[in-house]
Amino acid sequence: MAPLQRLLGNGLCAAIVAGALGAVSVAGAAPVLLTKAESHVVQAIDAQGNRSAQMLERIVNINSGTFNPAGVQAVGSVLESEFKALGFQVRFVPMSPLGRASHLIAERSPKKPSGKKVLLIGHMDTVFEPASGFTKYTHVGDTATGPGVVDDKGGIAVMLSALQALHATGSLERAAITVFLTADEESPGSPVSISRREFIQAGQRADATLCFEGAVRIDGQDYISTARRGFTGWTLNVTAHAGHSGAIFSESLGDGAIYEMSRVLTRFHDELHEPELTYSVGLALGGDDLRLDAAGTGSVTGKTNIIPPQARAIGDIRALKPEQLLRVKEKMRLIVAESLNGTQASIEFVDEYPPMAPTPGNEALLAIYDGVSQSLGFKDVQALDPMLRGAGDSAFVAPYVATVSGLGAMGEGSHSAREAVELQSLSMQAKRAAVMIYRLTHVKN
Repeated sequence: MAPLQRLLGNGLCAAIVAGALGAVSVAGAAPVLLTKAESHVVQAIDAQGNRSAQMLERIVNINSGTFNPAGVQAVGSVLESEFKALGFQVRFVPMSPLGRASHLIAERSPKKPSGKKVLLIGHMDTVFEPASGFTKYTHVGDTATGPGVVDDKGGIAVMLSALQALHATGSLERAAITVFLTADEESPGSPVSISRREFIQAGQRADATLCFEGAVRIDGQDYISTARRGFTGWTLNVTAHAGHSGAIFSESLGDGAIYEMSRVLTRFHDELHEPELTYSVGLALGGDDLRLDAAGTGSVTGKTNIIPPQARAIGDIRALKPEQLLRVKEKMRLIVAESLNGTQASIEFVDEYPPMAPTPGNEALLAIYDGVSQSLGFKDVQALDPMLRGAGDSAFVAPYVATVSGLGAMGEGSHSAREAVELQSLSMQAKRAAVMIYRLTHVKN
């Protein structure tokens, strides 16, 4: 069975197939018109006025830095009321043992669902802690600035707007939808086997996952992600004999820790290159009395006439496929193992986000979304180069279910005090999402 058939089933009506695929698979084919029910959903979004922007302002003005659990929980409380008003059963997954706020899960589980089980994901936390100084929503013309207006509170506002329109038109009645909003996407609680356990389980139960992180438009072309690279951190530790610099390179004292660290990093630079892979060194220290904390603050002592006994470097790997990550890790281990005289090096890896590899199911979802966009009279949508989007939660569920990311609000400056959202994009993205959800949840299995 073809990937799209596996995702949608053979019972999908011909009109929706044409709308989902015609514009991307047949040159010059006109997109299908919206059905009457879909048109009502779109009209319901128009009738919302600036409700979505008001919700965005409300939750942006609640600081929800990842390490401010009380603030993240306050955002969750606001959203709990919103989802309950739409007929969702809401519960929270406590993460306090990991130093994080609770994840929010909202579910509609009809006994006889009309279509596919859809998982909608986003996150309530931001990178901006209370001390950041970037704390308030500011409306300026057609844009608004504030912490998380795009990443990812704008995405939550788009998701809510779409669901409110579906609810207003009765289109949620038999829709099997789970919403999972994590509390720590920007810095997942460790271990991820706990912090992402129920998240992964939600993906395993779903037929399709839509991630509401920020949308991307480049030179007038709209994109969503069918693949994204993961994030693995690494730490290189080197120890060596201390001594007078006049005896460096001797058989008894060896080459020192800094030369060994330099050897390893130089070989990483020269020998690890692969397409769709990056590897970076974020910090390097060498000398004596080396100290480095989890926040990346370090210190070291040294003199011109000593052989340094300690060195440490930290960095990351961003790979597109799991097998690529395994291959690069093994190359790094082999390089590290070839220590210079008098030194000993070791490397440790911490997998924070897995790669989200490209799959036929992800491409099928893109085709549907592109068809929806053109049915609405908007721009066509293409797959974003995975080198242009960072790691994220969608990668945890992507091994189990067709997944696309980037259905949220449009804007710029994420993770900076320049973060800004295009307010007009809220309505457009909500319409795309609402019709996409409708088509997925109203097809026969």
